[in-house]
Amino acid sequence: MTSRTQHLMMLPTHAMVGLALAAPLSYLAPEAAPIALGGAFVGSVFPDLDLYAGHRRTLHYPTVYSVAALPAAAVAALATSPMSVALAAFLVGAAVHCRMDRYGGGLELRPWEGTSDRAVYDHVRARWRQPKRWIRYDGSPRDLLLLVALAVPLLVVLDGPYRVVVAVAVAVGAVYVALRRRLASIAPVVFGYVPDRLLRYVPDRYR
Repeated sequence: MTSRTQHLMMLPTHAMVGLALAAPLSYLAPEAAPIALGGAFVGSVFPDLDLYAGHRRTLHYPTVYSVAALPAAAVAALATSPMSVALAAFLVGAAVHCRMDRYGGGLELRPWEGTSDRAVYDHVRARWRQPKRWIRYDGSPRDLLLLVALAVPLLVVLDGPYRVVVAVAVAVGAVYVALRRRLASIAPVVFGYVPDRLLRYVPDRYR
C-alpha cells in the first residue's frame, strides 16, 4: 500500500484534521492563527512524503512527534513567536497523523481485505503497530464521512485561502472515494510499464 493511493486515511482527511486542531486559535489567539494553521496543515501531510521511501516508516514517528510536541507547545504558549507557533503546530499535526494511521487498515494493496498487520512503524519500540481498522481503509465511505464532518465547521470558521483549501480537499476526497477500489486494480497494471531503472521505487506489491 505504499503508493499515492495508499494511506490508512486519505490525505485530505489528514489535512483537515490538522486544520481542525489549529482552528480554535482563530478565536482564542487570532494573531497566531494563520501561522498555526499553516504549521498544522504542513505537519499533518508531512509524514506521507515517504510514500516511495519506506512508507509509514521513514517519516512516521508516532512516539517521537508526540513527545516533541509537548515541550514545543509549552514554549509556543510561554514565548510566542512565529517560529515557536509554527513548530508546535507542525509537530502536533505530524503526531496526530501518525496516531491516526493506526485507526485505519494495514499496509496492503486492498486494505479492505484485512490481510496486513502493519499500520505504522514505531521507531522507539522498533516494531510495527497493528491497524485497529476503525476506518477500514483510505477512501472508504466512513473516511469521506469523517472528512465532511471536519470540513463543514472549518468552512464556517475559516476564511480566505484556507476556506478554498477545505473546499478543494472535500472535492478531491469525494472523487478519490468514488474511484478508490478501481485504483487498486489499475495501479499494478500501470506500474508494470515502469522502466527497469525505476523499479526500485515501485512498491513490491505492484511488481
